[in-house]
Amino acid sequence: MIRTFWVLFVGFFATFYYAGTTVLRAHFWRKNLHCACDRAARRWGEVLLKAAGISVTIEGLENLQTEEPQIVVSNHQSWFDVFALAAHLPVRYRFVAKKELGEIPIFGKAWKSCGHVSVDRGNREAAIASLDQAWREVHEDKLTMVLFPEGTRSPDGKLQPFKKGAFVLAVQGQVPLVPVAIVGSRGIMPKGSFRVRKGVITLRIGPPIPTEGATIRDRNRLLKASWHAIAALKGEKTEEEGDPAGGPAKTLGG
Repeated sequence: MIRTFWVLFVGFFATFYYAGTTVLRAHFWRKNLHCACDRAARRWGEVLLKAAGISVTIEGLENLQTEEPQIVVSNHQSWFDVFALAAHLPVRYRFVAKKELGEIPIFGKAWKSCGHVSVDRGNREAAIASLDQAWREVHEDKLTMVLFPEGTRSPDGKLQPFKKGAFVLAVQGQVPLVPVAIVGSRGIMPKGSFRVRKGVITLRIGPPIPTEGATIRDRNRLLKASWHAIAALKGEKTEEEGDPAGGPAKTLGG
């Protein structure tokens, strides 16, 4: 439990520091704000991982585009998934999250100032509008959008059905989907537990799934291709007859 309290202590002050300095920067000196946001997010993730005694390894970096827009879709087992991706994705990225994260004092203001996307799960029209606006900005700036299509953390570590939002966005933008499997994070802090354990997280990045020429009718095909790609990267056995498609689109968190 000492590790858990230490991570909470460090996490509080790290979040306050990096979010606070980002908010001040956004108010008083917006020049190159995107660079400041990128640095703050990476350092925030690195500090939390170090405090928890977690190392991260990455496989398949060659599958990421560094200067073109793309959508990263990943499995989600632990809050440390977010820290690992924030610290180690070697691209300019923006996360898609539930709106509650954008309402956290100081952190939420920094989140919005840096262009991360808050989505109201209970208001479909507002959610669509938020994603459309965010996508235009991401596409224009050639950023990477990061989504967890399971919609929430998996309670048992197994890959859950996917929601369709990420795949609709990929079709609309005609940008590749990059499957990422996060392995090892559930043993560090599973859903429903507040205890933090040291360990190793592996990020396995798969070959991009192209969307050129795809239409909205292809969203289920792209969803299933991404689900099976992530399952394979995780080393998880799947039932081919199972349907990996879920219900309405949801986003990070849970």
